[in-house]
Amino acid sequence: MSDLYDTDILLWSEQQSELLRRIASGENVNDQIDWQNIVEEVEDVGRNTLRACRAHLLQALLHDLKAEAWPLSRDVQHWRSEAQVARINAADAYAPSMRRKIDVADIYAKALRALPEKMDGQPPLPVSEVCPVTLDQLLSDA
Repeated sequence: MSDLYDTDILLWSEQQSELLRRIASGENVNDQIDWQNIVEEVEDVGRNTLRACRAHLLQALLHDLKAEAWPLSRDVQHWRSEAQVARINAADAYAPSMRRKIDVADIYAKALRALPEKMDGQPPLPVSEVCPVTLDQLLSDA
């Protein structure tokens, strides 16, 4: 069973979900379930969703920072739009249990590090070194 998990995850997931449905309906197919990988996949679903939410928040903050650091750039409207899309995607991925695992200050610090040194040959205007928004503000702007 593990071989299929390693070689064709889609087929493995289809087969395992069908077996789980059969167990749920009362059929005894417990011995056919790849329990170790099922448990790992269930754990990964939550981790991947959290990772996606954080990545969207990082993109939102980075685009907002670019618009703030280069307010006269012809790309400001595009950056604002990209930031809005990233906030919408973050809000879609967000679940209340993630709150304690999302450190907006840390994500903001990463966005600051990702900010280019120059844009169109111009250095950035100063931006806050401290995150100016909360998680709730980021998600409510979506």
